[in-house]
Amino acid sequence: MEIPSLSDIKRAHTRITKYIVRTPIMTSQTINDRIGGEVFFKCENFQKVGAFKMRGASNIIMSYRPEERVNGFVTHSSGNHAQAVALASKVAGAKAYIVMPENAPQVKKDAVKEYGAEITFCEPTEEARVAACAKIMDKTNAIQVHPFHDPRIIAGQATAAKEFIEEHPDLDYMISPVGGGGLAAGSALALSYISPATKMILAEPSAVDDTYRSFKSGKLTGVTNPESIADGLLVSVGALNFEIIKQHVQDVYRVEEQEIVDAMRLIWERMKIIIEPSSAVAVAALLNNKEQFAGKKTGVILTGGNVQLNNLPFE
Repeated sequence: MEIPSLSDIKRAHTRITKYIVRTPIMTSQTINDRIGGEVFFKCENFQKVGAFKMRGASNIIMSYRPEERVNGFVTHSSGNHAQAVALASKVAGAKAYIVMPENAPQVKKDAVKEYGAEITFCEPTEEARVAACAKIMDKTNAIQVHPFHDPRIIAGQATAAKEFIEEHPDLDYMISPVGGGGLAAGSALALSYISPATKMILAEPSAVDDTYRSFKSGKLTGVTNPESIADGLLVSVGALNFEIIKQHVQDVYRVEEQEIVDAMRLIWERMKIIIEPSSAVAVAALLNNKEQFAGKKTGVILTGGNVQLNNLPFE
């Protein structure tokens, strides 16, 4: 697989523009004061399906001609990518087959159903996800839309950082969470092409720190039996994604579970917007390292806002 070029990212942006929202960028004086710098939040929680995932899924699905979509699309995901593939397939007039772990948040399961996808539940392991996906592909000849290990996904997710830099070209830092690495790699790649002076920082739960360990050792290391409140990040970083991260990311920060909850609550209370725990991982990394961002302009990608409202981590 080839690393997407700047032309690939621009083409992706053109392809998906009518299927996505150009999400707003917001600020908070409270958070600026706490950090001692300027912080800008790219609100992908306001994206269609409530997460940035609509960008990559739309880029892949809309790259196929109508006659190539007849057998539908299949993917495995704990929620946000599942919703994105389900909606993008629906818009494209194609069937969507979604493999979801049994412990995925109910709010995400419900949304996938509402978009008309056929759901297959599996054990909450990567092996089970992959096996279930392969079985569906054999049976239906559906096209796989991988959640992160695909240049077209990376190019699609990169459009969020592209929009960010177009509106704030003087950012010193950009922070995003990292799970499989589609957004992380795409953002780092976009910055390397159009704003190389902006440093890319990734944030990850300490309980699921495969990217951190891989980044520090230089060797790809997976995670087994991941457990974290950040349900969107419970996967190992992809091989292609990691190659990009190795080259273009400045550092990877780890955050603890309570820090994720505290950051999530801060955004809810102070900015009056809903973010999910995976988004809060990036905010926690900002708050934990405020001396680094003091006096600087920092962009934070709020990746999604799909939360199980009857099971909040705070009272």
